[in-house]
Amino acid sequence: MPYAAREAREELLGTIGDAIDELGRALGALGDAYEQLDERTADALEEELFRPAQAAYGRAKRTYTGFAGRHGLAAGRAFEPVSPGAASRGVRAFVDIAVEAVEEADTILADLQDSMRPVEVGDAELRAGLAEVRELLGALPERAHRLISRFGR
Repeated sequence: MPYAAREAREELLGTIGDAIDELGRALGALGDAYEQLDERTADALEEELFRPAQAAYGRAKRTYTGFAGRHGLAAGRAFEPVSPGAASRGVRAFVDIAVEAVEEADTILADLQDSMRPVEVGDAELRAGLAEVRELLGALPERAHRLISRFGR
């Protein structure tokens, strides 16, 4: 593969990795929020926020690994949910951190799609994976807002 094409694919892979890192931050924050909730509310958080975020995270990682494999690139990044720590922040702060991270991941992927780089590399599976991740992320901020509004002020 020509150097310029390889470099472009590696840069694209790095950008996807940045979005995955943000999703890992969101999952860590949601996990921390979960630990502070009563069982009923924790179940609601898991159903409405954690599972869709986890599905997006998993799909993004599969997209990343698949793209790297199809193009002979090293998929050397290890992705793990990252806890923002400090339990004293409270549930609302953790959910806010998660929403911020989800929105950042979505922005990264939207900018990538708008750049046309996924089209230029001619990888339909990559484009489909990115679209699916963004679809999974789309409803999360509104769901988080509805969940948090149930907590009162």
